[in-house]
Amino acid sequence: MKKKGLLWGIPIGFINGFFASGGGIIAVLILQKFFSLDEKKAHATSIMIILPLTVAGVFVYTMAGFADMGNIVKAAGGATLGALLGAKLLSRLSGRFIRIGFGAVMVFASVKLLIGG
Repeated sequence: MKKKGLLWGIPIGFINGFFASGGGIIAVLILQKFFSLDEKKAHATSIMIILPLTVAGVFVYTMAGFADMGNIVKAAGGATLGALLGAKLLSRLSGRFIRIGFGAVMVFASVKLLIGG
């Protein structure tokens, strides 16, 4: 089981590092499909997987001069509040609702990326 987690962690980390996002999306899918976690556990576990990836990304992007500290400070408070509310809501929703909502967000994001703007 440990080797399986390590092997699946490599693409999750690569995607998160390369795109500065997206590792959590892949982690949720992998945790559900290959580790048989339900929606709630997959999403919650994904957050904990992303934590060290985020710390590593912050270091690399900041050292490369790509981080915009002004916008980071402005968005961090709201993003933290949103994360707390989202995590609290996750515990109250059904797995089916979470799955449909997650899928809808992924479709919306995909369309926005494909058409731009």
